[in-house]
Amino acid sequence: MTAAGPAAVEPFDAVDVIRTKRDKQRLSDAQIDWVIDAYTRGAVAEEQMSALNMAILLNGMDRAEISRWTAAMIASGERMDFFGLSRPTSDKHSTGGVGDKITLPLAPLVAVYGVAVPQLSGRGLGHTGGTLDKLESIPGWRAALTNAEMLAQLESVGAVICQAGSGLAPADRKLYALRDVTGTVEAIPLIASSIMSKKIAEGTGSLVLDVKVGSGAFMKTIEQATELARTMVDLGTDAGVRTVALLTDMSTPLGLTAGNALEVRESVEVLAGGGPPDVVELTVALAREMLAGAGVTGVDPAEALADGRAMDVWKRMIRAQGGDPDATLPVARETETILAAADGVVVQLDALAVGVAAWRLGAGRARRQDPVQAGAGIELHAKPGALVRAGEPVMTLHTDTPERFERARAALEGAVVIAPEGSAPRRSPLVISRLAAD
Repeated sequence: MTAAGPAAVEPFDAVDVIRTKRDKQRLSDAQIDWVIDAYTRGAVAEEQMSALNMAILLNGMDRAEISRWTAAMIASGERMDFFGLSRPTSDKHSTGGVGDKITLPLAPLVAVYGVAVPQLSGRGLGHTGGTLDKLESIPGWRAALTNAEMLAQLESVGAVICQAGSGLAPADRKLYALRDVTGTVEAIPLIASSIMSKKIAEGTGSLVLDVKVGSGAFMKTIEQATELARTMVDLGTDAGVRTVALLTDMSTPLGLTAGNALEVRESVEVLAGGGPPDVVELTVALAREMLAGAGVTGVDPAEALADGRAMDVWKRMIRAQGGDPDATLPVARETETILAAADGVVVQLDALAVGVAAWRLGAGRARRQDPVQAGAGIELHAKPGALVRAGEPVMTLHTDTPERFERARAALEGAVVIAPEGSAPRRSPLVISRLAAD
């Protein structure tokens, strides 16, 4: 029987690192590098990292600290390399909202102009939908690709939407799960480093951030959204990635659908030259930013929606990942209609209420392992500014499990506000502001 060797001597004590931030001092580069590495390999306990996360939430981090924290998270795993591609790369990240299907038409639209779009996406949790959940409603489509498959598809098609591999920023996976159960999700340094560590590790040449603000977004105020956007733009800039951010309104759902197959259907309408004006507007605005980041100017991406070129790339992208772009999409077995309570003008349609209702109908999940219903969700028949009559449909609820209708209706209590004819809804522009590097 052999004796166990001596335990490795760590260069820092986790308690000292916690005290540093607890006492409102800045963490050194060496402390940050060590604590991220030690937590990833299990040398820093969950309760210790929980305490450090809370100290960061309460006392913040400066730009250099956040940049180093992000770099340490990137260093915990692999980095992708797109230098061998014949196309420049550009990517987009949204902080999440209700009815936010923009990635689906956007990726093929940008690829029309010779720019590769490596869109690593996720699944929904809570009231915000997940891009992969939407695409998995297409028969045969698969989210899991190897790095080699991804690179080959970027070269041949120009766009790929898939799940991130387990090798990208593994420190973030542990930290994300911990923040979720310790009340530290709202810490802007931790939100920003979580998003940007994966996007920078992904290796894109330029990045456009769609930072949502409003009731259906994570950031409820313009001040919060601006702070998050500025922090992420600075992180991208410090890492050598050309990064810009658009603050966009999420007080009302995007488009006329919230739910997986429903949103795919609407995205295809946009790719066919139609679709809701707000979805088209935001898709084109983000496409312009992505193309500019990749050095492509003097083009109007709206033209590629109108003439079918973006639809051609969409079909090739879906086929490349095993999907049938012409297949019939799933439809929920049961529907129920919500009717207008009075004559008048819709002046408010609360995005959070619609998102929660769609989630309760089965379009979302409460836990990461939960399944979703492909056909569940909500169709909107009237948005702010629309004139309605009492008894007319304002939305239709879709689910396979009708026992879900009651809780969905409860979530929608007060969500639709109808005022007398002649009233005007409070409108904010869809794109509120733009932030770029200082």
